[in-house]
Amino acid sequence: MNVDETELPGLGVRKDFITASGRRIGVVENREGDAELFVSTWDDPDTCQASIPLTADEAATLGNLLGGQHIAMRLAEAHREIPGIVTRQFSITADSPFVNQPMGKARVRTRSGVSIVAIMREGEVVPSPAPDIILHLGDLLVAVGTQEGLDSAADILRNG
Repeated sequence: MNVDETELPGLGVRKDFITASGRRIGVVENREGDAELFVSTWDDPDTCQASIPLTADEAATLGNLLGGQHIAMRLAEAHREIPGIVTRQFSITADSPFVNQPMGKARVRTRSGVSIVAIMREGEVVPSPAPDIILHLGDLLVAVGTQEGLDSAADILRNG
């Protein structure tokens, strides 16, 4: 995938690429730390059809969602031939009792048999997270286990 990067003097940096369907999609990273997601029109990759301003937190969350999906798809592919093994993503929301708590406090593996194999945070991957890693609002946890275990893990992370 070829990503074009263009300096925008006084504003920031534009990073974009052309999708297989011919649309240009990208982000303008402003110097202040916020960003703007944009999508071109179908007939002209240089004409913006949609533009969505994002705070730094929103941009990081979007990056986590997209990156987490990629990791989950690769894990699902790797486990496809193992009957009963499923991969799922869990988001740490504001109402989770484990926000700003060590992951080990949830005891997900002990209580559900599910393994948390990675955390997506601010566009970065934390592989094989240790129990002492602090969970933050917006973290995306990538987990592997049985369907029943993943349902139980979802309940644990949501309700304690």
